[in-house]
Amino acid sequence: MRRGARLALAATVLAGCGVAAALFAVERAGVMPRTLAPYIEKRSSGHNAVIVGAGQFASRGLLALDRGASAAAAAPELAALTLGAQPQAAGTPGLEVGLVRDVAGLRAAMAAATPGTTITLAPGSYRIDHRALEASRPGGAGAPVVVRAARPGTVTLQSNVPVAIRVNAPHWRFENLTIDGACAAHDDCEHAFQVTGAASHFAAVNNTLQGFNAHFKINGAGGRFPDHGLIEANTLSNPAPRATRKPVTPIDLVAASDWTVRGNIIRDFIKAGGDRISYGAFAKGGGSGNLFERNLVWCEAALAGQPGQRVGLSLGGGGTGKRYCRDGRCITEQERGVLRANLVVGCSDVGIYLNSAADTRLEDNTLVDTAGIDVRFTTSSARIDGNLVDGPIRSRDGGMLHPGDNRAAGLWRSYAGLHPVRSLFAAPAGTDFRWKNAAPERAEPRQDGVDLCGGKRARVSAYGAFEDFGACLRR
Repeated sequence: MRRGARLALAATVLAGCGVAAALFAVERAGVMPRTLAPYIEKRSSGHNAVIVGAGQFASRGLLALDRGASAAAAAPELAALTLGAQPQAAGTPGLEVGLVRDVAGLRAAMAAATPGTTITLAPGSYRIDHRALEASRPGGAGAPVVVRAARPGTVTLQSNVPVAIRVNAPHWRFENLTIDGACAAHDDCEHAFQVTGAASHFAAVNNTLQGFNAHFKINGAGGRFPDHGLIEANTLSNPAPRATRKPVTPIDLVAASDWTVRGNIIRDFIKAGGDRISYGAFAKGGGSGNLFERNLVWCEAALAGQPGQRVGLSLGGGGTGKRYCRDGRCITEQERGVLRANLVVGCSDVGIYLNSAADTRLEDNTLVDTAGIDVRFTTSSARIDGNLVDGPIRSRDGGMLHPGDNRAAGLWRSYAGLHPVRSLFAAPAGTDFRWKNAAPERAEPRQDGVDLCGGKRARVSAYGAFEDFGACLRR
Protein backbone atom coordinates (compact mmCIF):
# COMPACT_ATOMS: atom_id res chain seq x y z
CA MET A 1 0.00 0.00 0.00
CA ARG A 2 1.37 3.41 -0.98
CA ARG A 3 2.15 6.03 1.67
CA GLY A 4 -0.77 8.32 0.75
CA ALA A 5 -3.26 5.47 0.84
CA ARG A 6 -1.97 4.29 4.21
CA LEU A 7 -2.28 7.79 5.64
CA ALA A 8 -5.81 8.20 4.30
CA LEU A 9 -6.80 4.83 5.75
CA ALA A 10 -5.37 5.70 9.16
CA ALA A 11 -7.11 9.08 9.22
CA THR A 12 -10.42 7.50 8.24
CA VAL A 13 -10.40 4.76 10.86
CA LEU A 14 -9.36 7.13 13.63
CA ALA A 15 -12.24 9.43 12.72
CA GLY A 16 -14.88 6.75 12.30
CA CYS A 17 -14.04 3.70 14.42
CA GLY A 18 -13.97 2.81 18.04
CA VAL A 19 -10.66 3.03 19.89
CA ALA A 20 -9.83 -0.68 19.77
CA ALA A 21 -10.74 -1.04 16.09
CA ALA A 22 -8.85 2.12 15.17
CA LEU A 23 -5.68 1.01 16.93
CA PHE A 24 -5.87 -2.37 15.22
CA ALA A 25 -6.30 -0.72 11.83
CA VAL A 26 -3.41 1.74 12.18
CA GLU A 27 -1.19 -1.12 13.39
CA ARG A 28 -2.01 -2.99 10.18
CA ALA A 29 -1.52 0.14 8.06
CA GLY A 30 1.84 0.84 9.71
CA VAL A 31 1.29 4.57 10.19
CA MET A 32 2.88 6.25 13.20
CA PRO A 33 1.16 9.26 14.82
CA ARG A 34 4.10 11.51 13.91
CA THR A 35 3.48 10.61 10.26
CA LEU A 36 -0.28 10.95 10.40
CA ALA A 37 -0.28 14.31 12.21
CA PRO A 38 1.09 16.50 9.38
CA TYR A 39 -1.11 14.65 6.88
CA ILE A 40 -4.25 15.53 8.85
CA GLU A 41 -3.16 19.15 9.24
CA LYS A 42 -2.42 19.46 5.52
CA ARG A 43 -5.72 17.89 4.44
CA SER A 44 -7.72 20.13 6.77
CA SER A 45 -6.01 23.35 5.67
CA GLY A 46 -7.87 25.68 3.29
CA HIS A 47 -11.29 24.78 4.70
CA ASN A 48 -13.43 26.77 7.11
CA ALA A 49 -12.02 27.80 10.46
CA VAL A 50 -13.70 24.96 12.36
CA ILE A 51 -12.18 22.27 10.15
CA VAL A 52 -8.77 23.94 10.17
CA GLY A 53 -8.85 24.24 13.95
CA ALA A 54 -9.92 20.62 14.35
CA GLY A 55 -7.11 19.46 12.08
CA GLN A 56 -4.53 21.46 14.01
CA PHE A 57 -5.89 20.18 17.31
CA ALA A 58 -5.77 16.56 16.13
CA SER A 59 -2.24 17.03 14.77
CA ARG A 60 -0.96 18.49 18.06
CA GLY A 61 -2.61 15.70 20.00
CA LEU A 62 -1.08 12.95 17.88
CA LEU A 63 2.39 14.49 18.13
CA ALA A 64 2.06 14.85 21.89
CA LEU A 65 1.08 11.19 22.24
CA ASP A 66 3.89 9.96 20.00
CA ARG A 67 6.75 12.32 20.76
CA GLY A 68 5.84 13.67 24.18
CA ALA A 69 8.37 16.07 25.69
CA SER A 70 11.12 15.01 23.28
CA ALA A 71 10.01 17.20 20.41
CA ALA A 72 9.68 20.31 22.57
CA ALA A 73 12.62 19.83 24.91
CA ALA A 74 15.58 22.19 25.08
CA ALA A 75 18.51 21.41 22.80
CA PRO A 76 20.45 18.45 24.21
CA GLU A 77 24.01 18.87 25.40
CA LEU A 78 26.25 16.77 23.18
CA ALA A 79 29.63 18.46 23.63
CA ALA A 80 30.56 16.39 26.68
CA LEU A 81 30.33 13.06 24.88
CA THR A 82 33.22 10.86 23.79
CA LEU A 83 31.52 10.70 20.38
CA GLY A 84 32.11 13.18 17.59
CA ALA A 85 35.04 15.61 17.38
CA GLN A 86 37.16 15.63 20.53
CA PRO A 87 39.41 18.28 22.12
CA GLN A 88 42.40 15.93 21.93
CA ALA A 89 44.19 15.99 18.57
CA ALA A 90 43.96 12.98 16.29
CA GLY A 91 46.96 11.62 14.41
CA THR A 92 50.69 12.24 14.59
CA PRO A 93 52.77 14.52 12.32
CA GLY A 94 54.74 12.94 9.47
CA LEU A 95 57.08 14.69 7.03
CA GLU A 96 56.23 18.29 7.82
CA VAL A 97 56.38 20.82 4.99
CA GLY A 98 56.33 23.75 7.43
CA LEU A 99 53.36 25.70 8.71
CA VAL A 100 50.89 26.89 6.10
CA ARG A 101 49.60 30.37 6.91
CA ASP A 102 47.17 31.28 4.11
CA VAL A 103 44.94 29.71 1.48
CA ALA A 104 47.43 30.33 -1.32
CA GLY A 105 50.07 28.47 0.66
CA LEU A 106 47.65 25.64 1.36
CA ARG A 107 46.79 25.30 -2.34
CA ALA A 108 50.46 25.21 -3.23
CA ALA A 109 51.29 22.63 -0.55
CA MET A 110 48.44 20.37 -1.67
CA ALA A 111 49.50 20.67 -5.31
CA ALA A 112 53.08 19.65 -4.45
CA ALA A 113 52.28 16.89 -1.93
CA THR A 114 53.94 13.49 -2.14
CA PRO A 115 53.23 10.28 -0.18
CA GLY A 116 53.82 10.83 3.52
CA THR A 117 53.60 14.63 3.39
CA THR A 118 51.94 16.32 6.37
CA ILE A 119 50.54 19.80 5.81
CA THR A 120 49.93 21.59 9.11
CA LEU A 121 47.92 24.82 9.15
CA ALA A 122 48.94 27.62 11.49
CA PRO A 123 46.17 28.70 13.88
CA GLY A 124 43.73 31.10 12.29
CA SER A 125 40.86 31.48 9.86
CA TYR A 126 41.20 30.68 6.16
CA ARG A 127 38.56 31.80 3.64
CA ILE A 128 38.07 29.61 0.57
CA ASP A 129 36.78 31.77 -2.28
CA HIS A 130 36.41 31.30 -6.04
CA ARG A 131 37.18 27.56 -6.25
CA ALA A 132 37.64 24.40 -4.23
CA LEU A 133 40.87 23.25 -2.67
CA GLU A 134 42.04 20.31 -4.80
CA ALA A 135 43.54 17.07 -3.46
CA SER A 136 44.71 15.59 -6.76
CA ARG A 137 48.20 14.22 -5.97
CA PRO A 138 48.15 10.60 -4.73
CA GLY A 139 49.41 9.62 -1.34
CA GLY A 140 50.61 6.11 -0.65
CA ALA A 141 49.42 3.06 1.23
CA GLY A 142 50.65 3.57 4.78
CA ALA A 143 51.91 7.03 3.76
CA PRO A 144 48.87 9.26 3.13
CA VAL A 145 49.00 12.96 2.48
CA VAL A 146 47.75 14.56 5.71
CA VAL A 147 46.16 18.00 6.06
CA ARG A 148 45.69 18.91 9.70
CA ALA A 149 45.52 21.36 12.52
CA ALA A 150 47.92 20.64 15.38
CA ARG A 151 45.10 21.25 17.87
CA PRO A 152 41.33 21.04 17.30
CA GLY A 153 39.55 24.36 17.42
CA THR A 154 42.54 26.42 16.27
CA VAL A 155 42.00 26.29 12.48
CA THR A 156 38.79 27.24 10.68
CA LEU A 157 38.27 26.96 6.94
CA GLN A 158 35.42 29.22 5.86
CA SER A 159 33.99 28.04 2.56
CA ASN A 160 32.27 30.45 0.18
CA VAL A 161 32.16 27.96 -2.71
CA PRO A 162 29.94 24.95 -3.52
CA VAL A 163 32.71 22.47 -2.60
CA ALA A 164 35.34 23.38 0.00
CA ILE A 165 37.73 20.46 -0.63
CA ARG A 166 37.57 18.18 -3.67
CA VAL A 167 39.48 14.91 -3.33
CA ASN A 168 40.07 12.88 -6.50
CA ALA A 169 43.31 11.05 -5.66
CA PRO A 170 43.89 8.16 -3.23
CA HIS A 171 45.26 8.20 0.31
CA TRP A 172 44.41 11.65 1.66
CA ARG A 173 43.64 12.26 5.33
CA PHE A 174 42.18 15.35 7.06
CA GLU A 175 42.40 15.86 10.84
CA ASN A 176 41.35 18.30 13.57
CA LEU A 177 39.86 20.93 11.24
CA THR A 178 36.79 23.13 11.55
CA ILE A 179 35.08 23.78 8.22
CA ASP A 180 32.18 26.25 8.08
CA GLY A 181 29.89 26.88 5.14
CA ALA A 182 29.86 30.67 4.87
CA CYS A 183 27.71 31.17 1.76
CA ALA A 184 24.92 33.73 1.76
CA ALA A 185 22.62 31.22 0.01
CA HIS A 186 22.39 27.61 1.18
CA ASP A 187 22.32 26.42 -2.44
CA ASP A 188 25.89 27.71 -2.78
CA CYS A 189 27.44 25.69 0.07
CA GLU A 190 26.96 22.11 -1.00
CA HIS A 191 29.85 20.06 0.43
CA ALA A 192 32.74 20.41 2.84
CA PHE A 193 34.31 17.38 1.10
CA GLN A 194 33.57 15.87 -2.27
CA VAL A 195 35.36 12.52 -2.54
CA THR A 196 35.15 11.26 -6.07
CA GLY A 197 36.52 8.90 -8.70
CA ALA A 198 39.99 7.61 -7.85
CA ALA A 199 39.98 8.96 -4.26
CA SER A 200 40.13 5.60 -2.49
CA HIS A 201 41.34 5.25 1.10
CA PHE A 202 40.18 8.74 2.05
CA ALA A 203 40.03 9.52 5.78
CA ALA A 204 38.46 12.36 7.78
CA VAL A 205 39.07 12.17 11.52
CA ASN A 206 38.16 14.54 14.36
CA ASN A 207 36.79 17.40 12.28
CA THR A 208 33.87 19.76 12.98
CA LEU A 209 31.79 20.60 9.90
CA GLN A 210 28.72 22.81 9.75
CA GLY A 211 26.69 24.79 7.25
CA PHE A 212 26.51 22.39 4.28
CA ASN A 213 23.78 20.50 2.46
CA ALA A 214 25.87 17.32 2.30
CA HIS A 215 29.01 17.68 4.38
CA PHE A 216 30.51 14.58 2.75
CA LYS A 217 29.57 13.78 -0.84
CA ILE A 218 31.09 10.51 -2.08
CA ASN A 219 30.54 9.40 -5.68
CA GLY A 220 32.09 7.65 -8.65
CA ALA A 221 33.52 9.42 -11.69
CA GLY A 222 34.90 8.18 -14.99
CA GLY A 223 34.17 4.55 -14.14
CA ARG A 224 36.23 4.71 -10.93
CA PHE A 225 34.93 4.62 -7.36
CA PRO A 226 36.44 5.99 -4.11
CA ASP A 227 36.29 2.79 -2.05
CA HIS A 228 37.70 2.00 1.42
CA GLY A 229 37.01 5.37 3.04
CA LEU A 230 36.87 6.31 6.72
CA ILE A 231 34.77 9.01 8.42
CA GLU A 232 35.50 8.81 12.13
CA ALA A 233 34.95 10.99 15.21
CA ASN A 234 33.57 14.02 13.37
CA THR A 235 30.75 16.34 14.39
CA LEU A 236 28.42 17.26 11.52
CA SER A 237 25.63 19.78 11.99
CA ASN A 238 23.78 22.77 10.60
CA PRO A 239 22.94 25.88 12.64
CA ALA A 240 19.67 26.47 10.77
CA PRO A 241 17.30 24.64 8.41
CA ARG A 242 18.72 24.46 4.90
CA ALA A 243 16.77 26.70 2.53
CA THR A 244 17.31 24.52 -0.52
CA ARG A 245 15.61 22.07 -2.82
CA LYS A 246 18.87 20.13 -3.16
CA PRO A 247 19.56 16.93 -1.18
CA VAL A 248 20.31 17.48 2.50
CA THR A 249 22.25 14.52 3.89
CA PRO A 250 25.43 15.11 5.93
CA ILE A 251 26.96 11.84 4.67
CA ASP A 252 25.81 11.21 1.10
CA LEU A 253 27.57 8.06 -0.13
CA VAL A 254 26.76 6.93 -3.67
CA ALA A 255 28.18 3.87 -5.49
CA ALA A 256 31.30 3.46 -3.29
CA SER A 257 32.03 0.33 -1.27
CA ASP A 258 33.76 -0.72 1.93
CA TRP A 259 33.46 2.57 3.81
CA THR A 260 33.51 2.80 7.60
CA VAL A 261 31.49 5.56 9.26
CA ARG A 262 32.26 5.37 12.97
CA GLY A 263 31.94 7.38 16.16
CA ASN A 264 30.44 10.52 14.63
CA ILE A 265 27.77 12.93 15.86
CA ILE A 266 25.35 13.82 13.06
CA ARG A 267 22.62 16.28 13.98
CA ASP A 268 20.18 18.95 12.76
CA PHE A 269 19.91 18.19 9.06
CA ILE A 270 16.65 19.96 8.28
CA LYS A 271 15.64 20.48 4.66
CA ALA A 272 13.33 23.50 4.41
CA GLY A 273 12.76 23.46 0.63
CA GLY A 274 11.54 21.03 -2.00
CA ASP A 275 10.19 17.75 -0.65
CA ARG A 276 11.55 18.51 2.87
CA ILE A 277 12.91 14.96 3.18
CA SER A 278 16.42 14.60 4.58
CA TYR A 279 18.67 11.85 5.93
CA GLY A 280 21.46 11.84 8.50
CA ALA A 281 23.57 9.45 6.44
CA PHE A 282 22.99 6.96 3.69
CA ALA A 283 24.82 4.63 1.34
CA LYS A 284 23.17 3.86 -1.99
CA GLY A 285 23.93 3.50 -5.69
CA GLY A 286 24.91 -0.16 -5.87
CA GLY A 287 27.83 -0.25 -3.44
CA SER A 288 28.51 -2.98 -0.91
CA GLY A 289 30.16 -3.70 2.40
CA ASN A 290 29.56 -0.28 3.96
CA LEU A 291 29.61 -0.10 7.77
CA PHE A 292 27.93 2.49 10.01
CA GLU A 293 28.79 1.85 13.64
CA ARG A 294 28.83 3.67 16.98
CA ASN A 295 27.37 6.91 15.63
CA LEU A 296 24.96 9.25 17.40
CA VAL A 297 22.39 10.55 14.92
CA TRP A 298 20.08 13.19 16.41
CA CYS A 299 17.76 14.33 13.65
CA GLU A 300 16.35 17.33 15.54
CA ALA A 301 18.60 18.37 18.41
CA ALA A 302 18.71 22.19 18.37
CA LEU A 303 16.18 22.51 15.51
CA ALA A 304 13.14 20.66 16.82
CA GLY A 305 9.60 21.19 15.58
CA GLN A 306 10.35 21.90 11.92
CA PRO A 307 8.05 20.64 9.16
CA GLY A 308 9.24 17.82 6.93
CA GLN A 309 10.57 14.29 7.27
CA ARG A 310 13.91 13.36 8.82
CA VAL A 311 15.31 9.82 8.56
CA GLY A 312 18.29 8.80 10.70
CA LEU A 313 20.37 6.17 8.85
CA SER A 314 19.59 4.47 5.57
CA LEU A 315 20.91 1.93 3.15
CA GLY A 316 19.28 2.85 -0.15
CA GLY A 317 18.08 6.33 0.76
CA GLY A 318 15.45 7.53 -1.68
CA GLY A 319 16.95 5.52 -4.53
CA THR A 320 19.48 6.33 -7.25
CA GLY A 321 19.22 7.18 -10.94
CA LYS A 322 20.62 4.27 -12.94
CA ARG A 323 23.38 6.31 -14.58
CA TYR A 324 24.83 7.08 -11.13
CA CYS A 325 24.84 3.45 -10.00
CA ARG A 326 28.01 1.40 -9.75
CA ASP A 327 26.67 -1.23 -12.16
CA GLY A 328 24.56 1.17 -14.23
CA ARG A 329 21.41 -0.66 -13.12
CA CYS A 330 21.00 -0.60 -9.32
CA ILE A 331 19.35 -3.99 -9.11
CA THR A 332 19.95 -3.41 -5.41
CA GLU A 333 20.94 -0.10 -3.84
CA GLN A 334 23.23 -1.80 -1.31
CA GLU A 335 24.52 -5.25 -0.46
CA ARG A 336 26.10 -6.64 2.70
CA GLY A 337 25.75 -3.38 4.62
CA VAL A 338 26.02 -3.31 8.42
CA LEU A 339 24.46 -0.84 10.87
CA ARG A 340 25.77 -1.63 14.35
CA ALA A 341 25.68 -0.01 17.82
CA ASN A 342 24.26 3.31 16.61
CA LEU A 343 22.06 5.59 18.72
CA VAL A 344 19.39 7.31 16.60
CA VAL A 345 17.20 9.92 18.28
CA GLY A 346 14.54 12.51 17.59
CA CYS A 347 13.49 11.85 13.98
CA SER A 348 10.16 12.84 12.46
CA ASP A 349 10.28 9.66 10.37
CA VAL A 350 11.96 6.26 10.77
CA GLY A 351 15.28 5.92 12.54
CA ILE A 352 16.58 3.25 10.12
CA TYR A 353 15.31 2.80 6.56
CA LEU A 354 16.33 0.01 4.18
CA ASN A 355 15.42 0.59 0.54
CA SER A 356 16.47 -2.23 -1.79
CA ALA A 357 19.28 -3.21 0.59
CA ALA A 358 20.13 -6.91 0.32
CA ASP A 359 21.85 -9.10 2.92
CA THR A 360 21.86 -6.35 5.57
CA ARG A 361 22.71 -6.74 9.24
CA LEU A 362 21.12 -4.45 11.82
CA GLU A 363 22.79 -5.21 15.14
CA ASP A 364 22.61 -3.65 18.60
CA ASN A 365 21.17 -0.29 17.59
CA THR A 366 19.11 1.92 19.92
CA LEU A 367 16.32 4.05 18.44
CA VAL A 368 14.51 6.61 20.61
CA ASP A 369 11.75 9.00 19.49
CA THR A 370 11.69 7.78 15.88
CA ALA A 371 9.16 5.86 13.79
CA GLY A 372 11.23 2.69 14.19
CA ILE A 373 12.88 0.45 11.57
CA ASP A 374 11.46 0.11 8.05
CA VAL A 375 12.60 -2.66 5.65
CA ARG A 376 11.12 -1.99 2.23
CA PHE A 377 10.81 -3.79 -1.12
CA THR A 378 11.47 -7.39 -2.10
CA THR A 379 15.11 -6.58 -2.84
CA SER A 380 15.66 -5.74 0.84
CA SER A 381 16.59 -8.42 3.34
CA ALA A 382 17.82 -7.87 6.87
CA ARG A 383 18.99 -9.89 9.84
CA ILE A 384 17.90 -7.83 12.82
CA ASP A 385 19.30 -8.76 16.21
CA GLY A 386 19.97 -7.13 19.58
CA ASN A 387 18.20 -3.85 18.76
CA LEU A 388 16.32 -1.69 21.28
CA VAL A 389 13.62 0.19 19.39
CA ASP A 390 11.25 2.81 20.77
CA GLY A 391 8.75 1.96 18.05
CA PRO A 392 8.03 -0.86 15.61
CA ILE A 393 10.25 -3.03 13.42
CA ARG A 394 8.32 -3.61 10.23
CA SER A 395 8.44 -4.78 6.64
CA ARG A 396 6.81 -2.98 3.72
CA ASP A 397 6.24 -3.87 0.07
CA GLY A 398 7.71 -7.33 0.43
CA GLY A 399 10.85 -6.54 2.45
CA MET A 400 12.26 -9.64 4.13
CA LEU A 401 12.91 -9.63 7.88
CA HIS A 402 14.96 -12.23 9.70
CA PRO A 403 14.43 -11.16 13.33
CA GLY A 404 16.57 -12.38 16.18
CA ASP A 405 16.35 -11.23 19.79
CA ASN A 406 15.18 -7.60 19.75
CA ARG A 407 13.15 -5.43 22.07
CA ALA A 408 10.67 -3.12 20.34
CA ALA A 409 7.28 -1.48 20.96
CA GLY A 410 4.10 -2.10 19.00
CA LEU A 411 3.01 0.79 16.84
CA TRP A 412 -0.37 1.03 18.57
CA ARG A 413 1.32 1.99 21.83
CA SER A 414 2.32 5.36 20.36
CA TYR A 415 -1.37 6.19 19.78
CA ALA A 416 -1.96 5.45 23.44
CA GLY A 417 0.96 7.59 24.58
CA LEU A 418 2.79 4.53 25.92
CA HIS A 419 6.57 4.31 25.44
CA PRO A 420 7.97 1.34 27.34
CA VAL A 421 11.39 1.51 25.69
CA ARG A 422 11.78 5.26 26.13
CA SER A 423 10.90 4.91 29.79
CA LEU A 424 13.96 2.70 30.35
CA PHE A 425 16.19 5.81 30.27
CA ALA A 426 16.68 8.50 32.90
CA ALA A 427 15.96 11.56 30.69
CA PRO A 428 16.41 10.80 26.99
CA ALA A 429 15.19 14.21 25.78
CA GLY A 430 18.09 15.78 27.71
CA THR A 431 20.75 13.32 26.48
CA ASP A 432 20.68 11.25 29.67
CA PHE A 433 20.44 7.70 28.37
CA ARG A 434 21.62 6.10 31.58
CA TRP A 435 19.34 3.29 32.66
CA LYS A 436 16.60 4.40 35.00
CA ASN A 437 16.70 1.00 36.69
CA ALA A 438 18.44 -2.22 35.67
CA ALA A 439 19.63 -2.56 32.08
CA PRO A 440 17.33 -4.69 29.88
CA GLU A 441 19.44 -7.81 29.40
CA ARG A 442 19.39 -10.07 26.39
CA ALA A 443 18.48 -13.69 26.92
CA GLU A 444 21.43 -15.16 25.03
CA PRO A 445 25.11 -14.59 25.96
CA ARG A 446 27.40 -12.97 23.40
CA GLN A 447 31.03 -13.56 22.55
CA ASP A 448 32.49 -10.19 21.55
CA GLY A 449 31.78 -6.69 20.30
CA VAL A 450 32.28 -3.02 21.15
CA ASP A 451 29.44 -0.74 22.17
CA LEU A 452 28.60 2.88 21.33
CA CYS A 453 30.89 4.21 24.04
CA GLY A 454 33.89 2.11 22.99
CA GLY A 455 33.58 -0.44 25.79
CA LYS A 456 33.64 -4.19 25.41
CA ARG A 457 30.23 -5.77 25.41
CA ALA A 458 29.38 -7.80 28.47
CA ARG A 459 28.81 -11.49 27.98
CA VAL A 460 25.31 -10.99 29.32
CA SER A 461 24.72 -7.73 27.49
CA ALA A 462 22.01 -5.13 27.27
CA TYR A 463 19.78 -4.68 24.28
CA GLY A 464 20.79 -1.83 22.05
CA ALA A 465 23.85 0.29 21.43
CA PHE A 466 25.49 0.47 24.87
CA GLU A 467 25.94 -1.25 28.18
CA ASP A 468 26.31 1.93 30.25
CA PHE A 469 25.76 5.32 28.64
CA GLY A 470 27.78 6.92 31.42
CA ALA A 471 30.89 5.58 29.65
CA CYS A 472 30.06 7.92 26.74
CA LEU A 473 30.60 10.96 28.97
CA ARG A 474 34.06 12.56 29.08
CA ARG A 475 35.48 12.47 32.59
